[in-house]
Amino acid sequence: MFNNLNPILHSQLRLAIISFLVTNGNSDFNEIKEITKATSGNISVQIQKLKKANYIIIKKGFLNNYQHTSIEITKTGIIAFEEYVNTIKQYIK
Repeated sequence: MFNNLNPILHSQLRLAIISFLVTNGNSDFNEIKEITKATSGNISVQIQKLKKANYIIIKKGFLNNYQHTSIEITKTGIIAFEEYVNTIKQYIK
């Protein structure tokens, strides 16, 4: 029997963000915007959902007098991603 897919990660944009963070560990808002080609508003909504699930940590501050948002994946986020990938593998078999 197939396991259910994680509804938090089963969104294309949230999956793209988590996938990028799994590889890189952390990033910032502008880099995520650049690699996903998503709007600022959509990214904001999706990272808040990932934060609520404890998959990422969001830190806001200033860098060179400009607002800066850094995003870091958590252990919970890494585990959720690995489980999601393993579940997808079950579907492919």
